[in-house]
Amino acid sequence: MRKYIKFILLFLFAVFLLWFFGRDLDWALVSQSLRKANPYLLALSVLVICLGYLLRAVRWKVLLQPITETSLKELFATTTVGFAAIFLVGRAGELVRPMWLPMRDRRVRPSAALVTLGLERILDLAAIVCFFAVNLLVFTPPAGREGEFGYITIAGVSMLAIVALGFVFLFIYRRNSPRMIGWMERAISRRFVPAKVQRIVISIMRQLEAALAVLSNWREGLLLAFWTFTLWLAIAIPTWLVLLAFGLPMTFSDSLFIMGFAVVSSVVPTPGGAAGAFHTATAASLIFLNPAIRTEDAAAVSIAMHLVYFAPAIVFGLYYFAHGDISIERFRVLLSSDHAVEEMESEAPGFGPAEADNAASGGA
Repeated sequence: MRKYIKFILLFLFAVFLLWFFGRDLDWALVSQSLRKANPYLLALSVLVICLGYLLRAVRWKVLLQPITETSLKELFATTTVGFAAIFLVGRAGELVRPMWLPMRDRRVRPSAALVTLGLERILDLAAIVCFFAVNLLVFTPPAGREGEFGYITIAGVSMLAIVALGFVFLFIYRRNSPRMIGWMERAISRRFVPAKVQRIVISIMRQLEAALAVLSNWREGLLLAFWTFTLWLAIAIPTWLVLLAFGLPMTFSDSLFIMGFAVVSSVVPTPGGAAGAFHTATAASLIFLNPAIRTEDAAAVSIAMHLVYFAPAIVFGLYYFAHGDISIERFRVLLSSDHAVEEMESEAPGFGPAEADNAASGGA
């Protein structure tokens, strides 16, 4: 019941944000602006975004490599299904990917998928912050907006520092994981901590230890950095193409600035892919860069950009969901907390880097 109430509240919040976004717009002008957009550039942006989803699957395969072999086909299908779920139900749809993949590829356990997706989010955050912060070094603020741009620069540099500290922590954890896991085992081995919770925490820490094995090899680390950079380039380019489709005098540097605002706003956990929040932030960043842009034109761009980002995932995701051999009931059971506990508990108690290497070589 709590889940239904939460979804209803988030849905109502999304409705409010959409109302806030469109309350003063002349929708006839918005429609006119959408019709004038270059369809070939929009189509090209969609194709590049499709490539981006494939790159996500390739990077996920690299992240899972220290733990187990996987199928790129199933990783791509799971990625698109997961993003379709995020669009339909909000950020709660994040749980779909670590539960869907083990049903399609039984070599992957839900806990392993969950941990690697956590690393994926860290890499995504690092990439978008680096793109945004480095772009600020060469970015020229609009005339009269130097004061606001100063605050944005401080925020970007602060986020870059936080990301750097996060990677330092992961490096330290990788080097000292046995000691830290042992410390955590002693810390939570108390009567007031349920045994199931203890096993889940330790299992996740061991899976994280195994997943971080990819960072211990500089070649694999560089490969992971390459795929992450390529992925976000495949998101930045469509952002620029959408701006060009509407005939806006924007540079690639401008598109990186707008992408930063769009991506940050997309973490709002409302259904519809952060509906309302995404549109408001994207349109506001456009007007910040060029106050001469009409509000209706900025709104049209934000609507088109939202569709470009999410429409391919919805199409692919619904296709794979419709053609899969997975029942709704089985999927619902996998998403239940009891089953999650069961999956976590079933992990081998000594699972670590050695076992991970064995699994990657086909020994698991």
